[in-house]
Amino acid sequence: MRPMGAAPPRGEHLAHQLVGERGVAGRALQPTLPPPCEARVPPPNEAGRTGAVPAGCVFWMKATERAFSTSAAGHANCTVGSYTHGFLAIEEAATRDDAAAVLASGWVDHEAMASLPTVRQRPARVVYGPLAELAVVPDVVLLRLNGLGLMTLKDALPALRIEGKPQCHIVALAAEHGEVAVSVGCALSRARTGMRADEMTCALPAARLAELVAAVEAAAELDRTMTRARLNIEVASDCLQRAARAYNLLSVRRYIWI
Repeated sequence: MRPMGAAPPRGEHLAHQLVGERGVAGRALQPTLPPPCEARVPPPNEAGRTGAVPAGCVFWMKATERAFSTSAAGHANCTVGSYTHGFLAIEEAATRDDAAAVLASGWVDHEAMASLPTVRQRPARVVYGPLAELAVVPDVVLLRLNGLGLMTLKDALPALRIEGKPQCHIVALAAEHGEVAVSVGCALSRARTGMRADEMTCALPAARLAELVAAVEAAAELDRTMTRARLNIEVASDCLQRAARAYNLLSVRRYIWI
């Protein structure tokens, strides 16, 4: 892991933004927490549901700009996200209006929701912020990937997990299981966050960050070497073809002259 205060690891092979996420339990590290996320909380809906943002994944987008702390109430607009982050038990989550609507629509079923990985210990606060500026050691590092980044990451980590909906459960995979996981996203998360169509999110266990960066750097260097070698072969082949064409043309001209 990068020592606090050191320069952030190189991430240009993977992503243009790195965000740290840290769940804080009880009194731990409370004096070092950044200020709460500033957001206008809308009035509760008929079921009493509201929150600081439409869903917890929206915090990921805001955290590219500044560090802040959040509570269960701030995440409460999205029941599935609250469940995967350990704020709700499955029994309570299944009764919330938005989760009930998702289940009733068939978008996910009860079995799929119950099998989602979750953060085991309910956090008192969750801290988000740019990795290079975070004042607490994160549990999870989030990367935003494009297709090229995913290619490099998969080369570096053949066991990489590629997940579907919901997007937020990759945080629990990284935090609780030590796995590197990429989500192709889900329709609800993309609508709420405004992620571009070519973007995906990857969650890394922060404790493995140095190891993973080294693996990615090695994979990227192999790709660069292979690309240079291939280009050299193609340039040499092109030169030979041009020489052959010039020789044939010269031979024809000599034949006509004679």
